Amino acid sequence: MDIKDAVELIWNNRKYITDDPKKTISHLNEEVAESMKALMKGDNDKARRELEDALSCLFIALKVMDVDIEKAIQSQIQQMKKRNEKYMIIKKDKVEIFVNDILKGGWSIWSEEDLKEAEKLAKEFGCEIITE
Repeated sequence: MDIKDAVELIWNNRKYITDDPKKTISHLNEEVAESMKALMKGDNDKARRELEDALSCLFIALKVMDVDIEKAIQSQIQQMKKRNEKYMIIKKDKVEIFVNDILKGGWSIWSEEDLKEAEKLAKEFGCEIITE
């Protein structure tokens, strides 16, 4: 099924009628929260159902906000590709962080604990680690 067709089908079969972006996004938030609550209780089936409901709410919110779903998907793919251009170079005595081949910062490594902390930060910020 085409994504635009799916959005239209969900839009035409929605249970509530509103053109208020705040209400639609609030409803989306509620469904995501319900999914999280079910997940925290260990009820994976309910979490999945709530997440499916959230998907419908997301499509409705995108329609209310006049977002072109295909352009949004392409934009997200491009942003994700850009995010993968972050890397941390770990040298003998220092760490350097690069984003899109531009040095953004660095610091000295004095101990094994410093090295572990640098690796933890790299993972947290989605940096590829390069050891020299």
